[in-house]
Amino acid sequence: MNTFLFDKTIFGPIKSRRLGTSLGVNLLPVNNKFCNYNCIYCECGWTKNKQKIKDQLPSKKKVINDLQLFFKSSNNSEPINSITFAGNGEPTLHPEFNDIIKEVIELRNKYVPKALVSVLTNATMLHKKSVVEALGLVDRCMYKIDAGTQNSFLTINNPIGKISFKKTIDQISKIKSEIIIQSLFLKGKYNGEFIDNTKEDEIINWIEIIKKIKPKSIIIYTLDRNTPLKSLEKIPFVEMQKIKTKLKNHNIEAEIY
Repeated sequence: MNTFLFDKTIFGPIKSRRLGTSLGVNLLPVNNKFCNYNCIYCECGWTKNKQKIKDQLPSKKKVINDLQLFFKSSNNSEPINSITFAGNGEPTLHPEFNDIIKEVIELRNKYVPKALVSVLTNATMLHKKSVVEALGLVDRCMYKIDAGTQNSFLTINNPIGKISFKKTIDQISKIKSEIIIQSLFLKGKYNGEFIDNTKEDEIINWIEIIKKIKPKSIIIYTLDRNTPLKSLEKIPFVEMQKIKTKLKNHNIEAEIY
């Protein structure tokens, strides 16, 4: 399947299942993905990380100038619901993430005060005080948890480097601001192994993680765009409803997207 990269620092606005009309902010390279995960379902394709990150990332000045230029030149009559940090990898890897967040919030206040500033993150940089501070400033932060067990985490998210699933969960649970969890469910084969994070034991363990974190809300969803691994299967809506019901049995509300 053909995956794609965002070819601009500021992209959209696009229609998002979760965020409404979303203006994207890509703090990663525009010609390749840069991430510390190598998720088998990522719409941006496989992670390669061939060059040093500092040689590829847009500067804070470029990000802010590009965003300001968009606002000054935009004739878009449709209101922007969200300014969303997403793009070609993990946004919190950017060394100037904290400062960029602060300046984007200032631009939001000036040009689109009703829009929410959102961040989609895999939560692997929460050991950095500056990242935690920045995430505490935004209106909406969505943390990725796609697995209930260590084995599924390694298979589905393919972390690069020494990333601990347990430590990541522990760090999310310590966040003092409101937490939104987003979890993607799928089936398929990878390296000869059958993958299914909707299995009973997976869901039981995943729910225990959710109970520990105590998020404000949970978003569950399945494949909607092209993936780098052709063998992956979308989870039927009726199966997604069963997961939602299991959460509700624990007095946990979720939305299906």
